[in-house]
Amino acid sequence: MVTGHSCFIRSLDGDWLQLDNCNIKLEIRRRYQREVARDGEGDDLLDQGAESMEFTLNGHIDVPTYLKVQTIFRSGTCWFIDPFEERELKVCFARLRFDSEADEFEFLLIEDVV
Repeated sequence: MVTGHSCFIRSLDGDWLQLDNCNIKLEIRRRYQREVARDGEGDDLLDQGAESMEFTLNGHIDVPTYLKVQTIFRSGTCWFIDPFEERELKVCFARLRFDSEADEFEFLLIEDVV
């Protein structure tokens, strides 16, 4: 049984940082618009044809690795390799959590559609 995935993340101009044994939660949402017709029967949902992906990563890293991740977080724009589709995604590094007592991390990455 596989315990986790290898995850790769980098800043815009940086080198790839590999994080082993990552647990990944993925949420994909479609964008839609609700159209309500006055004096009509109900309403319609109009598919806007776009998706938004959010990746929540968690696992264990040591303090030196955390400091590298913090640099990527503070750099602004970063890139992530989707471990399921194996493609590079431009992402917003929206949240960074680190527990130094347990060496546990959690990141929230939101796809920035290019």
